[in-house]
Amino acid sequence: MLPNISPAEAQNMLRENKARLVDVREADELAAVRIAGAEAAPLSVISWMNLSPATAELPIIFTCNSGNRTTKNSDLLQKLAAGPAWQMEGGVSAWAKQGLPVETTQQPLPIFRQIQIGAGGLVLAGVLGSFVWPSMLWLSAFVGAGLIFAGVTGFCGLGLLLAAMPWNKK
Repeated sequence: MLPNISPAEAQNMLRENKARLVDVREADELAAVRIAGAEAAPLSVISWMNLSPATAELPIIFTCNSGNRTTKNSDLLQKLAAGPAWQMEGGVSAWAKQGLPVETTQQPLPIFRQIQIGAGGLVLAGVLGSFVWPSMLWLSAFVGAGLIFAGVTGFCGLGLLLAAMPWNKK
């Protein structure tokens, strides 16, 4: 289990160049708010990443949004650090709440919420459209089947389509 470090302690270590910060959040979360200088190593790919760049001799402070992901994956992160490491208490949220500097950008709704809105809208259109044209009910059935398929396989065609939309490109 990784030991905890407060955001203030982490900032002091980073300022004095006594540690490096590795953020395990996913790309969309990093794009919305991040700590300047943090290395991006999303949990979805971290086991394949090399955490040994030029600053490999420095201990690592792992962070996520609230501290839950680093706690749940503490053993993996400790193994990948291959040296001294900590997890930041409360994650980036606690860092920001303490008034420590963060970089923010305006982001579209998360893809998952866009999928919910899109699928819900298609189901509603299918049900309402079936009053005019009964075959429209199949649209709702198709969307429902697609959601079940996405849940079982982890592949979401609507998610891929939405990710390719211009408002989700940066």
